[in-house]
Amino acid sequence: MDNQKELFPVVDKDGNVLGSISRGKAHDGTKVLHPVVHLHLFNSSGELYLQKRPEWKDIQPGKWDTATGGHIDYGEEVSHALHREVREELGITDFKEEYLGKYIFEGVRERELVYVYKTVYDGDIHPNPEELSGGRFFKPEEILQLLGKSFFTPNFEDEYVKTFLK
Repeated sequence: MDNQKELFPVVDKDGNVLGSISRGKAHDGTKVLHPVVHLHLFNSSGELYLQKRPEWKDIQPGKWDTATGGHIDYGEEVSHALHREVREELGITDFKEEYLGKYIFEGVRERELVYVYKTVYDGDIHPNPEELSGGRFFKPEEILQLLGKSFFTPNFEDEYVKTFLK
């Protein structure tokens, strides 16, 4: 189970830190804005790597999601959080990210300021079984066929459509 006492920053729409909040409080429906990082990992063939969320996650268990997605810890810089999450979830330390932008996502129980990045990577990927239930590359046509069928997280679907199908 996720650590419900872990501290996240509370931010405004521009990412300015206003205070802190526990994971439990951030995900209990209060919808206090807190920041996260997402990395879309493509291979040189144009396939997109997605992770399968474990069943024990407090948000969207068992769904397929962005290659790496994670919360920024209180006091942590966005870039550091991105590299930490990619290392923790996929075992990758040697990638070059491209910043795509940020937006606010509002789900049923949470509200996040999402910093979005992408990379092209052909090296080894080692999904951490303590963080993920696995992962694999998807061809673009596979993703299109599965959109809207509750296979992916709503956040991934929204972000994928707005970022890569525009």
